[in-house]
Amino acid sequence: MRLMLKRLSIVCLLLAVTACSSFSTKDSAPKAEDVIDKVPDIALIPNATPQDEPLSKYGNPASYEVFGKRYYTLKTSKGYHEQGTASWYGTKFHGKRTSSGEPYDMYAMTAAHKTLPLPSYVEVTNLDNGRKVIVKVNDRGPFHNDRLIDLSYTAATKLGIVGKGTGHVDIRAVSANSNTHAAEQVKDELPIPTIPATAAQAVSASPKASPASGVFLQVAAFSSEQNAQKLKQNIQSKTGEAVVISPLNKANSTLYRVRVGPLKNTEYGKSLASRLVDLGINGAYIVVE
Repeated sequence: MRLMLKRLSIVCLLLAVTACSSFSTKDSAPKAEDVIDKVPDIALIPNATPQDEPLSKYGNPASYEVFGKRYYTLKTSKGYHEQGTASWYGTKFHGKRTSSGEPYDMYAMTAAHKTLPLPSYVEVTNLDNGRKVIVKVNDRGPFHNDRLIDLSYTAATKLGIVGKGTGHVDIRAVSANSNTHAAEQVKDELPIPTIPATAAQAVSASPKASPASGVFLQVAAFSSEQNAQKLKQNIQSKTGEAVVISPLNKANSTLYRVRVGPLKNTEYGKSLASRLVDLGINGAYIVVE
């Protein structure tokens, strides 16, 4: 009997330790490698569509307090425009209840904000590379003085801040009647890694169109063909993978999309995206055409 009681005590102790280790806070930043192998085709996930919705029954008190600091909820998002630091949250909160009552989906285009009414819709621009997304604000946070908005994993990936963990962004509220469209990724402002002169001399005068169909890993898009060619050569030299440039003609300009592929499947593409992160190239996502 004493032996059984002793064993039971040990089991209970282990269960208690395990339970305690499962707790986490929303401000504990996830790592890209924790989620990279579980990512769906990010390119197929559209921006949130601004809608006229009633305020949520949850998450909209006149004020609330967290960590000894009081926050005052805005009555409307109209006219909201601010710049600051964006962070992101992922697997630790996937499926858990948000402040608005909706389950958190790390693959949806959503975000958390301390004072905007729930729900709100905002356009977020990464000021370091010009990428834009539209997200639905349905949660509260991040509760760091130096952070303005907490993005879902997918939104952060599209903006190219997953690798760094944070990014400098511009946020402005949008409504159902707003005439706004988040632009496709443009990274002309980002420094291009130095490549050997021999490789630079091999840059072609015109891009090669990508195959009509297949699985690709889109790394970036440039308004400058030369910058696209430089990145293409850099990726090819470091990975040995085939890289193509796929031009996208717009009304008054052309975007030169740098893509790795075609690849044998999406799983390989996700693995390659992880390798690129290790090389300092962030924000790549799967494209199926």
